[in-house]
Amino acid sequence: MKIGSVDVRISILPVAVFAIFAFGFLFAAIFGPPSVAADVRSNLIWIIPVLLMFLVIPLALNYMSQTQYASLIPVYEAQAKPVRIRMINENMMGKIVRVEGVVEKVRFRFLNRPQFIIADRTGEISAKMFTNPPDEIDKNNVVEVLGMVIRRYIVTGDPVINCVSIRKIDKKPMTGKKNSE
Repeated sequence: MKIGSVDVRISILPVAVFAIFAFGFLFAAIFGPPSVAADVRSNLIWIIPVLLMFLVIPLALNYMSQTQYASLIPVYEAQAKPVRIRMINENMMGKIVRVEGVVEKVRFRFLNRPQFIIADRTGEISAKMFTNPPDEIDKNNVVEVLGMVIRRYIVTGDPVINCVSIRKIDKKPMTGKKNSE
């Protein structure tokens, strides 16, 4: 669904929750004991809006995330330093970086929280995004990632990129990470 210039997507989880509760209320209204069925029918005035909120709230949150990320892109483009993946370490926490590489894996796309494993000739790193990118990014795409170096698990873990922008670029695919064996 497009709202203005923002492509808003809802993940499968809110849709599943909506379907489960809608089915439950429908089942109770049709096949439940007469007292339960009457209660469900008499409370439709609040049941229907609550069911709709299971869809509207995630859509609104996704819209807000998408617009916030879009407003951050010019700031990150101005401040980002191009780096090779091997150069990203503990000392770079909080630094804004630009990385080019090949997408080796895409995880959690169905949750609207994709995680991309990006590799260049020097290594690989995880780029986490907290909303879907505007373009469809797939395995073996050559991409440019803008983001901030953070820890994987808030206070511990290896460095990862909190991705603000990931976009395909027109370059030949690299061979991936170096073979260390």
